This record gives sequence, C-alpha cells and structure tokens, in this order.
Amino acid sequence: MKKALILLLFVLPTALVAQKKTKKDYLVTISTPLGEMKAVLYEQTPLHKQNFLKLVNQRFYDSLLFHRVIAQFMIQGGDPNSKRAKPNDRLGNGGGNLERIPAEIRPELFHKKGVLAAARDNNPEKKSSACQFYIVQGRTHNDSTLNAQLKRLAGARTPTDAQREVYKTLGGTPHLDGNYTVFGEVISGLAVIDSIAARPRNAYDRPLKDVQMQVKAELLRKKKIKKLYGYSFQ
Repeated sequence: MKKALILLLFVLPTALVAQKKTKKDYLVTISTPLGEMKAVLYEQTPLHKQNFLKLVNQRFYDSLLFHRVIAQFMIQGGDPNSKRAKPNDRLGNGGGNLERIPAEIRPELFHKKGVLAAARDNNPEKKSSACQFYIVQGRTHNDSTLNAQLKRLAGARTPTDAQREVYKTLGGTPHLDGNYTVFGEVISGLAVIDSIAARPRNAYDRPLKDVQMQVKAELLRKKKIKKLYGYSFQ
C-alpha cells in the first residue's frame, strides 16, 4: 500500500502538468504578392510545430516561392532552391539534405481547405520534409465524389460524419488523409489560396510569375486570436 501511495504522489503532479494548457500561442503570417494568410499550428503535432517555428524564426522561408500550384488541389512551397531560381528552373527537390521529421498523422487532423501539411517523398515511414509544406485548396464534394476519393485510401482511413460534412461544405482533398502530416491551418485569408492556385503555370506546375512568401510568427494570447479571427483552440 505504501509503495502504491508513493507512486501516485509522483505520477499525479506530472499528469496535472501535462493537462495544463497555455494561454498564448503563435499566429503565423504568410505574406505574398496576392495577400496575407494568417495561420495557427496544431498542438497535436509538436515536432512539426517546433520545426516550422524554428525555420520561421531563422527567416528560412523569406523570399522562397510557392513553386508548385495545382488548382482544386494545393499550393506548395518551402524549397530552399527557389530563393534565387531562374524562370525555367525545375523546383521541388530542395531541402533533401535536412533531417526529415517523424510522421505525426492524427485522425482528427484532416485535409480540409486551408490546412498546412508537410510534403514528403515516398519513404515508408511517411517522414516529412524538413522544410517543404503545402496548403490545401481542394474542392467541395458530394457523397459520390467523396466516396470516390476515399476509395483511393483502400479503407485505410474513414472520416467521421463531421469531417465528411466539412468536405461537402468547405472542401478539401480527402484522398491525402492518413498519408501526410497535417500540422496547422489558415484561419484568415483563404481567398489568397484560391488566387495563388489559379496562377498560370508551366508543365511542372510552377507559376509563370513567381509567388514569393515572407513568413513571421507572433506569440499572442489565444483569446486575442479568437477575437480577431474567430478561431477556437481545442
């Protein structure tokens, strides 16, 4: 009995600390020639959140391009080779020398319009690129098109009823669920995604006119973020 009591004394405070929620979080601003996007990063993906904020603080993303855009799908950026790329340079392989991030795929985080997710190669562990990310545009679905998309997952991922409703109203890319780490979402500026995705592009999906980004992160009270953008933290 004494041993059990001692164990509780050590475990309980740790559990209480783990459940304590902070009152502040980071608001990420992604500025482009076509407007600004405001985003938050998820607590459920701490490795990706920490890595992204580290790169932002290093000004890694400043002057990089959204180098791959596909309408009704996504816009992708973060290739360090894009910073001084010439118009005909093919991009997308930069950052491969950096250590990949372990997958943090969570069933509650899905590919609705506006989410930030990590790009990756075909490694079997589904580890993420250390720097390249994409923002989902996707499209709205009805039951028929949604079920067709989900067939591509071969039963590996079944969305909840609430997630299905989001795919049918806001839209997204459900066939990516369970295969890539979703680690944040745009909470203001969704129309900017549409504008970038609509840019004329070459055969490699690179916009014919460069779309540069500047990224910064500011620590704000969660109440202020909710007041300004209507986002409620979980």
